[in-house]
Amino acid sequence: MMLKEAMRYITGLKAEAMEPKVVEIAGKTYCDKDLMRYDREPMADQIEATTLTAMIDYIKSCKEELRKTMIIHVVSPTCVKLYSGLTAERKREYLFKSSAIVPKFSFDNWYDQERFIIELQADFDVTPDLEAILKVAGNVEAKTTANYGDDGVSQKTTIKQGIASKADVLVPNPVTLVPYRTFLEVKQPPSEFVFRIRDDRGEPVFKIVEAEGGLWRNEAMNNIKQYLIENLQNDSVYDRITIIA
Repeated sequence: MMLKEAMRYITGLKAEAMEPKVVEIAGKTYCDKDLMRYDREPMADQIEATTLTAMIDYIKSCKEELRKTMIIHVVSPTCVKLYSGLTAERKREYLFKSSAIVPKFSFDNWYDQERFIIELQADFDVTPDLEAILKVAGNVEAKTTANYGDDGVSQKTTIKQGIASKADVLVPNPVTLVPYRTFLEVKQPPSEFVFRIRDDRGEPVFKIVEAEGGLWRNEAMNNIKQYLIENLQNDSVYDRITIIA
């Protein structure tokens, strides 16, 4: 009989130990157990795309999925997110994310002649300065180390002209170029760069260095914001959306 009562007592202690205890300390409420909540408001999984057009199409076509207030956040020149205003529990629901696919030109890295010319034509918009760089890079004479001039600001090199003639030219610097660095739906911001040439075992190599401290990012993000405003402002859902950049 005593053993049975002891077992009941031990069982009771175990059950009591498993029950969560709520205490208040300095006006704050604490619990000694990790509790899982079952009435949490369900949230949707975000959709991911690579264009701004996809996000705009979603907003216009799926209005019933949007909450009373929505926010479009231009996070960077290559990332834009759509999420809701605060819910009753001060949470946000992420509905859409657009991540731009842009060329991966390696600024401040040396390229051999062929690769450099290919990358310039593939990763940059056509401008007069780009055409000048292509002319120099495409015609620079190999093994002309002695002819390279460099005063730290400007350079001089020898380029081929026609079949037999050659000429010494100043390497253009600084140059204004327009690389593809943000969503292709918006205007690509121009930037200033320093164009450099050096000799590598008798062959010319080239690189481009950013020369403005990344100011283009602010311009690109503002271009994205203006594009979104222009494409949403005439839609009935626009009054529910705040766009920040």
